[in-house]
Amino acid sequence: MLATATIVVDIGRSLREAFFMFWETLWPLVLGFGISGAVQAFVSRDAMQKKLGDHRPAAVVRASGYGMVSSSCSYAASAMAKSLFAKGADYIAAMVFMFASTNLVLELGIVLVVLMGWQFAVSEFVGGIIMIGLLATLGALWLRGRRIVEARERVSSHGAGGEHQHGPSESADLQREPWSVRLRSKGGWADSATYTMSDLTMLRRELLIGYVVAGFLAVLVPTSVWQAVFISGHGFWTSVENVIVGPFIAVISFVCSIGNVPLAAALWKGGISFGGVISFIFADLIAFPLLLIYRRYYGTRLMLRMLAVFWALMSTAGLVTEGIFRAAGLVPTVRPTTIAPAHFSWNYTTYLNIVFLALFGLLYWTYRNRERLGGGTGYVRDPVCGMQVETAHAPSSLVQAGERFYFCSDHCGELFAAQPGASRDQSDGGAPHPAAPH
Repeated sequence: MLATATIVVDIGRSLREAFFMFWETLWPLVLGFGISGAVQAFVSRDAMQKKLGDHRPAAVVRASGYGMVSSSCSYAASAMAKSLFAKGADYIAAMVFMFASTNLVLELGIVLVVLMGWQFAVSEFVGGIIMIGLLATLGALWLRGRRIVEARERVSSHGAGGEHQHGPSESADLQREPWSVRLRSKGGWADSATYTMSDLTMLRRELLIGYVVAGFLAVLVPTSVWQAVFISGHGFWTSVENVIVGPFIAVISFVCSIGNVPLAAALWKGGISFGGVISFIFADLIAFPLLLIYRRYYGTRLMLRMLAVFWALMSTAGLVTEGIFRAAGLVPTVRPTTIAPAHFSWNYTTYLNIVFLALFGLLYWTYRNRERLGGGTGYVRDPVCGMQVETAHAPSSLVQAGERFYFCSDHCGELFAAQPGASRDQSDGGAPHPAAPH
């Protein structure tokens, strides 16, 4: 009986820790996803498919910029990279886009500042640039040749992801207007709110798992366990071991996208090095579910080569970033004893959360009334994950019972196809209804 009571108490403490980690980062999440939704609604995607034909410096910079203004979801980023590659983009440029989409986005930086400190946010962007530079130079030496040719044939034979689509939607026309016109469009802001709500819906599972697992790790895993996993006291070799082990934990954690930040906070509290934290955050792109997706997109051999190259780049970028920050005296010297407060208090976090919850309510109202406000033209919601998909650029679609459904990735399309009897809705605020058949 006593043992049962102890387990219940431990579970309660862990869930409390998870909740307050979420509470500490609530306003940054709303702010980050709100800005991300606006950028996705107002910035044209057509240029992505026209200016990434090689991986020279200019193309790498463009791919990085396009990634920074895209969704931070790892699954959506991998699907978009595949679509760009299938439509003629250089393979390395497409991978640069994917790296930037998950490591250089604003919402990730904001959450890192609040949950872990500004040093981690800055190091994420510095390390992300280093990692992209390594990918475009050294990585390109390994990710080339016959494997890439075969991969392009493979993705082309499975459909280029959007070639069945009709012409540009009204939203695409709006994206070509001057910024003064775009920002005055009610329909554009309605689409912005829909992107925000769709991204949050799509990532809710990742966020939930990330916070809950981080709460349990922070409360239940003793320091001795972390010290056994991450060696310490060996100077440079400690950093090397930590930046190698960090991505391994990311591979087996199954948590992608921004959901791995709470886990990173728990690892930092447990004793992992500064560079190990950075390499762990980078490694959301080699989490096991994504490796299976790469295998389906590009084949087993290229997937294994991607794993080896990405792991090496992420570890190297983490190690170099730690060296830069240590030389500059910017590596935090004190580790937190707690990640989040144990109770509510009237401080700036609470006030900001109240303000941004009100903003979230406004975003939700705008999203629910998007058609009345002139938004939603040329968009549907992925019936599996809830992400807003622009039909002119949907990475995947299929026809079922005479109706066409659009998806953010092949992964969602395959999940949908596996449940042919399910009733789905692709347009209203509940579960998605199919777009009109073509």
